[in-house]
Amino acid sequence: MSAVDQTFLLRELLKGVSRSFYLSMRVLPPVLRAPIGVAYLLARAADTLADTAAVAPTLRLEYLQRFRACLFAQADAGELTHIAAALSDQLLHDKERVLLQRLPEVFALFRLQPEADQVLILNVLQTLTDGMCFDLRTFPPESDAALIVALQEQAQLDQYTYWVAGCVGEFWTRVSHRHVVHLQAQDSAAAIDAGVRFGQALQLTNILRDLPRDLRIGRCYLPTAVLQPLGLKPVQLLAAENTPASRQLLRHYLTQALENYAAAEAYVLSIPPQCRRLRLAALWPALIGIATLGRLSQVDHWLDPQAVVKVERGWVYRMIWRSLWQVGNDAKLRVWFAALRAEVNLG
Repeated sequence: MSAVDQTFLLRELLKGVSRSFYLSMRVLPPVLRAPIGVAYLLARAADTLADTAAVAPTLRLEYLQRFRACLFAQADAGELTHIAAALSDQLLHDKERVLLQRLPEVFALFRLQPEADQVLILNVLQTLTDGMCFDLRTFPPESDAALIVALQEQAQLDQYTYWVAGCVGEFWTRVSHRHVVHLQAQDSAAAIDAGVRFGQALQLTNILRDLPRDLRIGRCYLPTAVLQPLGLKPVQLLAAENTPASRQLLRHYLTQALENYAAAEAYVLSIPPQCRRLRLAALWPALIGIATLGRLSQVDHWLDPQAVVKVERGWVYRMIWRSLWQVGNDAKLRVWFAALRAEVNLG
């Protein structure tokens, strides 16, 4: 693998497929960019295989199993080029097409990582793809709009948010503790627990924001055990009206998300101030996540699929600029976190 190829994969290609995650990737300490970048590219490729709605769920499951076989060296990664060719006409984004086409190179770069990093990457990819397989096995095909399947218990939702995001917080923490000297005196168990809850906070934010659109492809991640006491059924959430019951549901999960963001704040502040880059990489998604909750809480009709809930690009730029001079000041960061929490309307 030449340096030019590695640069393309971890910069140009990653930037093209990573959306807002690229912000954190670019500011990471150089020692962490390869293991985290490779893990992200592999996860993004698996997610593309799992989410291509024009392909039947059973075939997507087969593709994921073949992907995992390549990951665990039970098959040659070169065979994934056949999957890339089969999906080429179904992919909406050119960068996703390039990612699948270049997967053998991504796997080669993965094999060049230190063995301990490879183990961490394998563990997180195993868990992430477990979550993807759960989606494909649990929910109906996206085209079957007449059927909505909901999770049953809160424990299922907690497990799911661990599968698809909490495990990323765990991976991020383990690989950071392995490579960053200033973290090696920390209580790793406490840091991992906070990292898991950090990831779950981000995923719960995504679930709440995306609920109106997920319902219309047959997916309700909010469990019936929480809906039923409020007199709600998944199908009733298709209505965009802001009923007292729907607001109570939103308030319940906003509160839960804020509790997890408290762990995210503790996670950021536990990173020594001299680890400026690592702090910034964790701080930005935490701030964006809480700000997203604030906007979601203030939308008139949060179940309306036409409602656009996201932080504005200008807000992100201002946040980045402010963070550059506040990142090492714990007191200022606590005030900032508190101000964003106050914007979440729990009324």
